[in-house]
Order: sequence, then C-alpha cells, then structure tokens
Amino acid sequence: MCGRFALTATPEEVAELLGLLETAGFPARFNIAPTQPILVVIAGDRQQPGSNLPERRALLVRWGFTPSWVKDPRDFPLLINARAETAIGKASFKAAMRHRRILIPASGFYEWHRPPKESGEPSQAYWVRPKNGGIVAFAGLMETWSSADGSEVDTGAILTTRANTRIAEIHERMPVVIKPEDFARWLDCKTQEPRDVADLMAPASDDYFEAIAVSDKVNKVANTGADLQIPVNVATRPASKLKEPPADRQLSLF
Repeated sequence: MCGRFALTATPEEVAELLGLLETAGFPARFNIAPTQPILVVIAGDRQQPGSNLPERRALLVRWGFTPSWVKDPRDFPLLINARAETAIGKASFKAAMRHRRILIPASGFYEWHRPPKESGEPSQAYWVRPKNGGIVAFAGLMETWSSADGSEVDTGAILTTRANTRIAEIHERMPVVIKPEDFARWLDCKTQEPRDVADLMAPASDDYFEAIAVSDKVNKVANTGADLQIPVNVATRPASKLKEPPADRQLSLF
C-alpha cells in the first residue's frame, strides 16, 4: 500500500529526470495525503520531426481515482492505490491501464509496520526512500471524471505490487517503481498495450530502498514539516497510540 508520500525535490530536478520542458514552481511537500493534488507526468503531443523538445508534460491531479462511469463520487470509495496484478482486468482501472498510464515523481513514501494486536507492540512508521537519494517515479493511472454539469476533475492512483524482501519486513505491498530507461515505454499508450508493459510492474530490487523509522507525527495530515523524516530509535521509542492515517472512505485495491 502507499497511503502517504513526499516530494521534496526542486521543480528543476523533477523536470530533468522526467524529461519535461518545464514545470511550474512548487514547494517541498513532506506529507502528501489522499484527496490532495499530486504532480503527475503524462505523454504529451509528439513534436515535429527533428525537434529535440520534450514530449512529456506535468499536471496536477487529485489523489483518489474516480472511474469515468461513476455517477456520484460521494457514493464511491476513494481509490488511492491499484493492484498491479489485477488492474488490467478490473472494471475501475482497465481503461486507464490502456489509455492513461502516468508517472508520479516522489522522494519516497511512508509505510506502517503493524504487529499483531496480541503482541501488545505499537505500530511503527517508516520513511522509505531510495538508498542513493534522488527522485523515484511511481507507476500510476489517471482518469478524468466529468459531472452532469460538465465540470471535470483529473484523478489518479498509485499502482502497487508485492513487497520485495526488504519492504516485506514492514508491509506486504509497495509502490511500483518505473526506471528512467522504461519511462517512455510505460507512458506510451499508443503502441504499448497493458500486456506489453506488464513486466515493468514488478517489485524494486531488494537494495533499492532504505527504510528509516520515524515518529508518529506523519499520521496527522496537518503535520507537514521536514521533521517528519527525522529518524527515531525504535528500541527506546516509548509506546504511543499510533493510529493509521485517516481512512474514511478510502480503499486501496491491493
């Protein structure tokens, strides 16, 4: 699952990695939560032959996927994640898998290890980031929902897959990571069918991420500072009533 993530890189760094002509300025965000706007990258219009200008473009979408056929989003669960193993055939996601695959830049994500209740141990939050630093690109899906009055809302979800050996110590699922050399293939919805990119939806290698224990401050959406990523000593950390991020009407299809 991926229920919180962060993007603290500069617009210039994002543009360079993702191959964007430009991106509007945006601040560092240390606690991105469902229903908030997230930055995504899509395949843009093809340039004229001989042009060396980037074809990709960035835009903001609401984190919480709403299929186009939904009549009233208020009566539909908030889909923040999509299970990579089944997204191709799921009614909610199959159109987006074919026509609207996206990349979601991030500096890392948060995950919670929750021991069995009978153990009496508190849950522990972790900040999971690339070992070598930099930006990671999550695989995502996008859909534009249109209301009866003609207004439109762009929405998105993060694809998840089974956790690699390292992340499995914390949680059984993790976001799908797309490598830079595969960006073009993932975003190409014109010539690449979902079955053609299925191999990209695999767990990242065991040594790709590092997991850092952090405080339970990240549980509250109102907490948005860099202090959320300060490491804590799990062995001496006092037990606290660690609660899961608000999950009212959220659904992660994993």
